[in-house]
Amino acid sequence: MIAQILHPDDSDFLIYLSGKYSNHSVLNHKSFFIEVRYVAENIFVESESFLNEFIKTNRLFYKKESDAKYDLLFQIDSFEIIKNHLQQILLVKHNALANEIRGAIKNYNRINEYKIGNKTFSFHRPYLMGILNITPDSFSDGGKFMSINDAVKHALKMIDDGADIIDIGGESTRPGSEPITAEEEIKRVIPVITEILNKRPEVILSIDTYKSRVAFKALEAGVKIVNDISGFTFDPEIADVCKEYDATAVLMHIRGTPKTMQNLIEYKEVVSDIYDFLKMQTDFALNKGIDKIIIDPGIGFGKTINHNFNIIKRLKDFKSLGFPILIGVSRKSFIGKTLNLEVNERDLPTAAIESVSIFNSARILRTHNVQNGKQIIKLLGEII
Repeated sequence: MIAQILHPDDSDFLIYLSGKYSNHSVLNHKSFFIEVRYVAENIFVESESFLNEFIKTNRLFYKKESDAKYDLLFQIDSFEIIKNHLQQILLVKHNALANEIRGAIKNYNRINEYKIGNKTFSFHRPYLMGILNITPDSFSDGGKFMSINDAVKHALKMIDDGADIIDIGGESTRPGSEPITAEEEIKRVIPVITEILNKRPEVILSIDTYKSRVAFKALEAGVKIVNDISGFTFDPEIADVCKEYDATAVLMHIRGTPKTMQNLIEYKEVVSDIYDFLKMQTDFALNKGIDKIIIDPGIGFGKTINHNFNIIKRLKDFKSLGFPILIGVSRKSFIGKTLNLEVNERDLPTAAIESVSIFNSARILRTHNVQNGKQIIKLLGEII
């Protein structure tokens, strides 16, 4: 099963439980919402006595979607009703449903603190990750920083502008892009990593790669974070490399590959599907002994424009995984298509969406315009 706390449009608080079976139960009130989705049969039986009380005392809505799935919606008349029943469930120490709820609440309220390199990141506040693409074909800045001098100069400027992390990528992952070899990627990024650390050894660097060989070379050169767009699915050996170097892992959701992802945009429910993927991959990472994990729902990676906006709107849904949330919306095409803007015109709307993302619990902004990001974080720090 998976436990998740959500914030849908019509409620202030939600606990979401999902497993591999067909029963679907929803307990709803305008200020409190518990959803039990795909609950295993034995779990449903354990909680059935409580559900029966709702059936007797509250309005019940039923929709049958198929022989294997149905929806139950209970209209709760009082917060105290659901509170009392929830307390009864939680009193059962070995009740799997209770354990899921406890875990979701604990994760949701967790404030992670990671020691990354020589710096402590306390995720009660947001941080900035500046983007450095050493590629000829990235969608925003392809070809601008192919020389070592230009790349290093840009990285140092972003650091001076307030970046907490510099994320270095040697392969474009824009929609439709072709992969390059690990050797070519290493050739592009390692000299830049080495030169940045020669000039600023205290800087925290991230390598944007899904290849274990590239990650190994980058970590060997002094990088502290591995940002894997595949969430450890393209090359699972990358997890062992992260463990060996005590690296922080950024696990992102993607459908297919960069070349195919925009042809794979059908979801049962986009936020829930992404959540399930990230749950699976963070469990994989934890089992590998990696304890510094950051999650990224993957804006623009196998999503429609509406999917992207829905993810941002419901970003808090991912909090109950228990890891800091990274968001990367900078200059992306869903902004351009919505507002009919070219790449170089998208910084202002990017800043607007980044602001909303911070309000919705993003704790790392991966961005091209670090100056804007720094101002956003400083202003919002006075509010949140």
